[in-house]
Amino acid sequence: MEKKIPTFHVETLDESKIYHHHDYPQIIIGLMGQSELSIDDSSLCLSSGMGCRINANVNHGFCGGPNNRVLVMNLPPLKSMADVEQFSNGNFSLDARTHQLISLLAMELKEHAHDSVLSQSISNTLQCLIKRSLMRFDEKKVTRLNMTLIDSYIQQNIQKKISVADLSSIAFLAQSQFYVLFRKQMGITPHQYVLRKRLELARQLIAETQKPLSEVAQLCGFSSQSSFSQAFRRLYGTSPIRYQFFLQ
Repeated sequence: MEKKIPTFHVETLDESKIYHHHDYPQIIIGLMGQSELSIDDSSLCLSSGMGCRINANVNHGFCGGPNNRVLVMNLPPLKSMADVEQFSNGNFSLDARTHQLISLLAMELKEHAHDSVLSQSISNTLQCLIKRSLMRFDEKKVTRLNMTLIDSYIQQNIQKKISVADLSSIAFLAQSQFYVLFRKQMGITPHQYVLRKRLELARQLIAETQKPLSEVAQLCGFSSQSSFSQAFRRLYGTSPIRYQFFLQ
C-alpha cells in the first residue's frame, strides 16, 4: 500500500554498518551522539543537529557510535519534479533552536507512540519544521558557520586528530570555501582554533584536576608532552609546569 503522508520514528543505530534501499525518499536527522551514513561512494558523519536527504531506491549504509539517536522521516513516493528537487540527495544543518524543538518533539513521539491523536499532531509539526529548515537551507547562501555544531564536534573528538576536511564536512562545505569562511568569521585558521580549544581544555584540567601533564597532553590530543608544552608556552607565555606550580 502506497504511503500517503510522511511517517516518523526515532532509532538508535547499531554499531555494525547495515545497507539497504527502499522505494521512498527518507530524511535522517541526528538527535544525539554521532552516526555514519554511506551513500553511493561517499560517507557522512552525522552529528547532532545535522540531517541528510536520501532518494528513493538509493543503496545506503548506516551505523552509529555510542549513545546515538536519530530521527527518521519516511516520505511518500514523490511524483512531481518539484518534489524530487525539494527532497533530492543532500545534507543540511539545523539551527540550534530548531534542533532543540525537533529533539523534544521526537522524544515525545517515541514515548507516546500508541496515542494516535498526539502522534499525528507531533508528526505534522515535525514535518513543518523540517520542511522550513530545508527551504531555508536551499535558498540561503552560506555566509556564517554554525559554530555550535563545530564546537560540539571538536569537543567530542578532542583526543583525536581533527583536520580541515573533518570540520568542513560538518558544515557541508568544500574545504577551500570552509577555510575562507572560517578565517573571515573567526579571525584565525581552523587549525589555530582547534589548537586553542585543546589548550583551553588543558589549562582547565591543570587547574581542576591533579592529573600528570603527560596525561593532560594525551587527553587534549597532543602527540607528545613536548609539543603540548611548546604550544602552551606560545599561547599563555609560561610552561604548563610553571602554570601548575603557581596554582598549588
